[in-house]
Amino acid sequence: MCDIGVLSKRGIMMVNKGSNIPKRNEIPQEYKWRLEDIYASNDLWEKDFQRVKQMADFLLPYKEIMAESADKLLECLNMSTEMNRLFEKVYVYAHMRSHEDSTDSFYQGLADRADSLGVTVSSAGSFIVPGILAVPDGKLEAYLAESEGLRFYKRFLDEIRRKKPHILNASEEQILALAGEMARAPETIFGMLNNADIKFPHIKDEKGNELELTKGRYIQLMESSDRRVRKDAFEGMYITYSKQKNTLAALLNANVKANMFSARVRKYGSAREESLFEDNVPAAVYDNLIAAMHDNMNLMHRYVKLRKRIMGLEELHMYDLYVPMIKEVKMEIPFEEAKKIVRKGLEILGEDYGKNLEKGLNSGWIDVFENEGKRSGAYSWGCYDSHPYVLLNHNGTLNNMFTLAHEMGHALHSYYSDSNQPYIYAQYKIFVAEVASIVNESLVMNYLLNTTNDQKKKMYLLNYYMEQFRTIVYRQAMFAEFEKIIHEKAESGEALTAELLCSVYRDLNILYYGPDIVADGLIDMEWARIPHFYSSFYVYKYATGFSAAMSISQQMLKEGRPAVDRYMEFLKSGGSDYPIELLKIANVDMSTKEPVDNALKLFGSLLDQMEELTS
Repeated sequence: MCDIGVLSKRGIMMVNKGSNIPKRNEIPQEYKWRLEDIYASNDLWEKDFQRVKQMADFLLPYKEIMAESADKLLECLNMSTEMNRLFEKVYVYAHMRSHEDSTDSFYQGLADRADSLGVTVSSAGSFIVPGILAVPDGKLEAYLAESEGLRFYKRFLDEIRRKKPHILNASEEQILALAGEMARAPETIFGMLNNADIKFPHIKDEKGNELELTKGRYIQLMESSDRRVRKDAFEGMYITYSKQKNTLAALLNANVKANMFSARVRKYGSAREESLFEDNVPAAVYDNLIAAMHDNMNLMHRYVKLRKRIMGLEELHMYDLYVPMIKEVKMEIPFEEAKKIVRKGLEILGEDYGKNLEKGLNSGWIDVFENEGKRSGAYSWGCYDSHPYVLLNHNGTLNNMFTLAHEMGHALHSYYSDSNQPYIYAQYKIFVAEVASIVNESLVMNYLLNTTNDQKKKMYLLNYYMEQFRTIVYRQAMFAEFEKIIHEKAESGEALTAELLCSVYRDLNILYYGPDIVADGLIDMEWARIPHFYSSFYVYKYATGFSAAMSISQQMLKEGRPAVDRYMEFLKSGGSDYPIELLKIANVDMSTKEPVDNALKLFGSLLDQMEELTS
């Protein structure tokens, strides 16, 4: 299922807590998810909780005997798989119950117990990977030839063996494990500084009311129609960070050094190589993304110039990038209407997809509305032994409607993966996790653009769509390029001072946004507030996933059934192969520039339409 940790940018939305928010028991049942489909009672959950603990105890003796024979190795892997599958069910149920209402102490207690059980499960199975790596290659091949049951695990075993050149001996691995907490220190300290210690100034909102600037309010303020509010928020944010620039530079430098240490000790050519190795993604994928951006930078420059013209500004500043270009358009979309639009937009995916989408929309998969204590935002989650679930906080906006399309994309991807793959090969990697969700958004947007006759609404939709390209493709690629540059500089011996980081970041802003925007000096400090830089070489996946989704959706719109059939095979493939190979099923080869180039051709066509409508 889609891991709750893999929450999409589109899916995240903060909700305002107020006295008019209903309690959980005031929400109509038809708008709540049906977690009883996982466990009909808490007693059944308790029985499985205890069963998982017993399975962990039963697994431990295999540490000494798992390599003795093919049968013992198979028994060990079967028991580990069964334990993890049941634990997933226990864990997901407890946490999803806790997300319904954070004030419910009973379910918060269940979630805490599930967390503790996770430590037990992890510890119980911790010997398996080192044990497999200790089996000589010839002996393992003989076991596979001997046991048909063990051959089921061949890809699982091959993936462990692929990592063997980078696994150290037991004592060295123990040292690295002990050093892990120190290696995570920069991220931990940045988190404390960024979330607890940094305090931003108060500014005045559109009505002149004083309010404290926070990170959570920042983007909302940057979308304000009042330019003075945007400017004040921008300056308040980055002046505050600039006061801590040397400390923040030292933290980011330390994080880069920790990456370099790990890569060198584990015999990788670079920190980036180590990061990409996990998904078996060649460096060419990363480099092709950046090269495609450089080849198509004129499109972003056109977009910036168009924004400047539509907004009627003599100078466009960095704080003018988030406000909608098209004003006086309100698109209120109640949930039932949102369902109808999503259904219509996704009809191209065929009868089977439509049947399962309908089931998901109306059979207890979705928790729709906000209630007191409910987790904010949106996600798709679930376990292998249940249908998927979707958490929303729907309040009738265009964004909420696209969130529904997005999360149902995740849910149906999980549904098809789980229905067609065994447990150990069902979970897909983060590299492809956003593809199905963004395909849904793209198809629904295409439907809206083709059926909207109101010119203002069409312009508003085009603005909304182009912002996805700016923020998810260009901006994330710029972040990826920044990470690549600073790691290469550090690996060649340069010190990552605040001045160097600001200089690199400024040059990239000028490159990406072009001559029609004022590169305000304070934007040089933006690197200092991006937490993703402490999960290095991650953000490029947003841009590649978006590009792959655009390529797939455009193929389906042009070719129809053949492209749809390829896409459905991709959805059914789960994690049965490496991400790059899985995308090839849908006729997308991310080892080339073509998918990104094709996505940016669509961006160019959107620009053409907007320029024509506003000329």
